[in-house]
Amino acid sequence: MEIIVKAAQFFLSLSILIIFHELGHFMFARLFKTRVEKFYLFFNPWFTLFKTKRGDTEFGVGWLPLGGYVKISGMIDESMDKEQMKQPPKPYEFRSKPAWQRLLIMLGGVLVNFILAFLIFSGILFVWGDQYLPADNVKYGIYADSLAQEIGLQSGDKIVRLDGREVDDFNQIVPTLILENVRTITVEREGELKDVTFPEEAVPEILRGKPFISVRLPFIINGVTEDSRGKEAGLQMKDRIVKLNGESVPYFDEFRGKLQQQKNQEVLVTVEREGTMVDIPVKVPESGLLGIYPLGDLSRFFELESIEYSLAQSVPAGIKRGYDTFVSYLKQLRLIFSPQTKAYESIGGFITIGSIFPGEWDWQAFWYWTAFLSIILGIMNLLPIPALDGGHVMFLIYEMVSGRKPAEKFLEYAQIIGLLFLFSLLIYANANDIIRLLR
Repeated sequence: MEIIVKAAQFFLSLSILIIFHELGHFMFARLFKTRVEKFYLFFNPWFTLFKTKRGDTEFGVGWLPLGGYVKISGMIDESMDKEQMKQPPKPYEFRSKPAWQRLLIMLGGVLVNFILAFLIFSGILFVWGDQYLPADNVKYGIYADSLAQEIGLQSGDKIVRLDGREVDDFNQIVPTLILENVRTITVEREGELKDVTFPEEAVPEILRGKPFISVRLPFIINGVTEDSRGKEAGLQMKDRIVKLNGESVPYFDEFRGKLQQQKNQEVLVTVEREGTMVDIPVKVPESGLLGIYPLGDLSRFFELESIEYSLAQSVPAGIKRGYDTFVSYLKQLRLIFSPQTKAYESIGGFITIGSIFPGEWDWQAFWYWTAFLSIILGIMNLLPIPALDGGHVMFLIYEMVSGRKPAEKFLEYAQIIGLLFLFSLLIYANANDIIRLLR
């Protein structure tokens, strides 16, 4: 069921983004009296799921959910309609329009993507406001996984500065480390400030998904698996684990680490249950797991910062959120082209994109990720790659600067090369997904 919910959110989000992107091209084309022959959601090789004709334009839904398109008369695009290009130019065709009009038609899609993202972010802030965990409120410090321990961080450390800059939002610590070339992490440890060097070599490890740091939490049981040793021993939801064999283990990471050292042995787990301490003997299996899960609701342990926005406040705040997302993604693109970070190994396809949506339908999360993907779609389409909007923009700028229009034969070959590159990238990204699943 979780997979179905994720897939439904992904395809709904994708459909919204494609329709608005193509609508941007469509509106500017119609503004300049350029004929649009087709407007399609998804591609339709061989057959179409639905189509209808309105004026000069055929609107339809294809069966291949890899994108969508508008077919503009007199334009060399993915349809590779060479026969039309052999005919004399007609006044309503793309190639007959001034370069500045053609440039705006090609930029229309990404422009609408960015505007859509700003509007969605504004709507999210107006309806739900904003909430985050201030780093100062992480009173138990961090849980340092193996990679964090290797560079000198310890569980219980409180991160206070990154390269001398104060930390506000705890959830922005890892993105800041990766994207801002941070080299010094200042932590509070046992009442003293210590500097820990963050090596560049740690970035590719984090990008490959190696656990780094998380919020340290007390261990309150939020779930007990059926037929598990924990269930059999009598551990219950809402039990707060405080000791293991008489040794204080107030935090989840401490309990888990100590338990792994007690495989195939009987241990005494002390829990606080409704204000009373209860000792429960448990036989630890070979796996070192009892089938119990911690409560992860941060609001249960920490004071979160909440911000509400009026309609007038939400618009500039939404634009700022969209701009920050835009800048952040540009920095992520820089990592992809860096051989040091090997971020290209983490590129994913449809499975990776679909997995960002929650397993339960959540409108706030749905609209947030739709706005985020709208920014990504806009940026990716601006890349100067033939077959993308950015490729057409690149050739149009060349024409406007030089006064010479690229030969149609050259544009055809560039389009073919661009399509081959994009298909190769699509295969690579989705192959990465499959490889990760097999692992």
